[in-house]
Amino acid sequence: MPQQLQERIRAFFNNRWLVFVASMWVQSCAGIGYLFGSISPVIKSTMGYNQRQVAILGVAKDLGDSIGFIAGTLIEVLPIWAVFSIGVVQNFVGYGLVWLIVTHRLPTLPLWVMCISIFVGTNGETYFNTGVLVSCVQNFPKSRGPIVGILKGFAGLSGAIITQFYAMINASNQASLILMVAVWPTIVIVSLMFIIRRVGGHRQVKPSDNSSFFFTYSICLVLAGYLLVVLLLDDFVDLNQTVVTILTVVLIIIILLPIIIPVKLVFFSEPRPLIEESLLAEPQREESSKSEQERNNEVILSEVEDEKSAEVDSLPVLERQKRIAHLQAKLFQAAAEGAVRVKRKKGPRRGEDFTLMQALVKADFWLIFFSLVLASGSGLTVVDNMGQMSESLGFSDTHIFVSMISIWNFLGRVGGGYFSEIIIRNYAYPRPVAMAVVQVIMSFGLFYYAMGWPGAIYVVTVLIGLGYGAHWAIVPAAASELFGLKSFGALYNFLTLASPVGSLIFSGVIASGIYDYEAEKQASLKQLVSGIPLMEDESLSCSGIICYSITCGIMSGLCAIAVVLSLIVVYRTRSVYAQLYGKSQA
Repeated sequence: MPQQLQERIRAFFNNRWLVFVASMWVQSCAGIGYLFGSISPVIKSTMGYNQRQVAILGVAKDLGDSIGFIAGTLIEVLPIWAVFSIGVVQNFVGYGLVWLIVTHRLPTLPLWVMCISIFVGTNGETYFNTGVLVSCVQNFPKSRGPIVGILKGFAGLSGAIITQFYAMINASNQASLILMVAVWPTIVIVSLMFIIRRVGGHRQVKPSDNSSFFFTYSICLVLAGYLLVVLLLDDFVDLNQTVVTILTVVLIIIILLPIIIPVKLVFFSEPRPLIEESLLAEPQREESSKSEQERNNEVILSEVEDEKSAEVDSLPVLERQKRIAHLQAKLFQAAAEGAVRVKRKKGPRRGEDFTLMQALVKADFWLIFFSLVLASGSGLTVVDNMGQMSESLGFSDTHIFVSMISIWNFLGRVGGGYFSEIIIRNYAYPRPVAMAVVQVIMSFGLFYYAMGWPGAIYVVTVLIGLGYGAHWAIVPAAASELFGLKSFGALYNFLTLASPVGSLIFSGVIASGIYDYEAEKQASLKQLVSGIPLMEDESLSCSGIICYSITCGIMSGLCAIAVVLSLIVVYRTRSVYAQLYGKSQA
């Protein structure tokens, strides 16, 4: 093999765009938690659970999807392929056990066993998310918004993608979808896990990167539009199996298209001098050096306060000023010569690298967290209950709405990363302002459903999908800007706890409690009219907009509170973003 070809192949496997494309493929099957809305009806009917028990399973899923402390810690000490391996084992064992129980290949086990199984299986997703986000954000440090948005977008879209593959298989038993959730991510991630790693991407910047991002965004829009068309066809037309297979093959081709980027960059482009990514932010580096000097000046002044004797304060004003100026000049000279080490204030400043423990004492971090609890928790409640929501309104093909909210979730993540990047690059506004905007959108969508207006299920699917998805493009990027990249894995995985915390209250208590109350009321009325008593093991179901309208009304108000919290973060971080991005307007 010619040496030049060997070098190009080596460059191909070390190209940051190949890592990014492989990460997209991993994420396209890693969002297994978003399929809970599709598998929960079969679990409920097979196991004879009521809505509260299904909600408990949903909370176990949400906790598994969000508790990533171990993944965030291991990513700093283990190779990324080893982190992926742990996630693969958890996913396969957890959902494999759920499939065995639901299909009665194992004896019926208590609810807590199902909760542990779903927790373990979904927790594997945290290893996949952490691995791809940490590697790609470090490979593209100046494009955090687009990178996070696209990767989290593919995770959100994975529910629709896996559902389409499941339709191609045409399994006779609905429980087969659970088996697919256990097996499909295992196959894909084991195939790709050695490609995804840190490759010194900040040294691989090229002028063509903007066009590469544009091509990637185009593929994302085509993919979302194609899946939406397929869903509508499936809803309104009775497609035969051959057509479904063809549609799935076309879907696979679209997902594979981004590989064109690294192939073109490595094999069909003339080698050009690479640009260090840090050079792209020269004005910012100058600004940071100035701010560093200002901080040193502040520290010198604090040193003067420490070094001056008590008698200086009792001297006349002019004499005291002369003494202090003389002492200050000596300290500046000593610091310049290295004779004295300048003391820094305790802890990093916003915009620098924080550890998780240092971030936990910052008000901005907790404001972001509680804003996420209210808004993201509300969105996740809708996502988890989408199957029951559509079923309560009389729709038989509930998987269509589950897949549809996955598509809008995907578009929200891609769009959230793109537009929040425009906000900070062009206007130097704090990125959390985009979070406030999407929370307003979510509040309106929930209010629309609560009022029972026409097409409420479609409106809530679109607006909640967009808003919930946008959070997971905006928040990780904002956290990396305010608290640094050093402990990004731990910071990200702590923030993801916000969703299950909110879901535990909104879904596990409010939504399920109201649903079961309305279901019992309807069952009692039915029994009163028909005179037929209910069977003891009969699963109660609720019908009509009332099943979730009160819950959505409550969550609409909570999202409005989240807007206020986000705006407080915007106000508090204006100076940080002005320092980070203000010069980019010039």
